[in-house]
Amino acid sequence: MTITIVLEIAGMFIIPLITVLISIYIGQRYGAYRIKKFPEIQQSAVGSVVGAVFALLAFILAFTFQIAANHYDARKSTLLEEVTNIRTTYLRAGLVQEPICSGTKNLLAEYVDLRVELAKDPSKLRSAMYRSQQILDTLWGYTETLAKQDRSSEVYSLYTSSVNDLVDNYNQRVTFAFEYRIPFAIIIVLFVITFFSMLALGYQFGISGKGSFNINLLLAIIFAAVIFLILALDRPEIGVAKINQKPMLTLQNQIHGMQSR
Repeated sequence: MTITIVLEIAGMFIIPLITVLISIYIGQRYGAYRIKKFPEIQQSAVGSVVGAVFALLAFILAFTFQIAANHYDARKSTLLEEVTNIRTTYLRAGLVQEPICSGTKNLLAEYVDLRVELAKDPSKLRSAMYRSQQILDTLWGYTETLAKQDRSSEVYSLYTSSVNDLVDNYNQRVTFAFEYRIPFAIIIVLFVITFFSMLALGYQFGISGKGSFNINLLLAIIFAAVIFLILALDRPEIGVAKINQKPMLTLQNQIHGMQSR
């Protein structure tokens, strides 16, 4: 894990933590000042406002978490579909003549190895993507070669369909991992609502005199943990919320087992 990724992971937790602590502290200080100057402040009215603000915060948290969870589920489904398509392509490669048959099987074995290595070490992302694209381009080149020989054959149709599915899987995986993210505007709104919600809570603590650093820290940790989880689900490349790679590992063992026969 690189220093950049470590710093990113730390920032995903520390920034929300500090945001909550600072906003509560500011609210407490202002609330203590207001209650001294205006002792007649109705605490019940303030409590109603805080309750309404926290209801809105809970909604935006649930909404944002749902987006991140949907993206996570989509990546998991793409993985399972990709495993199926790789195995299908590997088996169908046995129907075509040499050297396309052995070439396809060797490239697919390397493709699976790249996927497994990337899951273990996300820092290899760029090189893995570059080599994966080369492998897919080569496989598609095989389909063009087969088309020149006999475009009407059933073997050509089966092989081409499998390779096309692999290309689609790759594009979906890249899209879900790096393009389909929680919109930045939603992240900003989430932080703004969190800041003002905690500001209102701190204000209530200030006018009631019931706040303490331990309570503030506990709230900050809880909210920072929730926001951290949302961000981690939305950023698979940092390796915190990893998808179970057992199907790909099983496929890797199967392919290498078939090659060793």
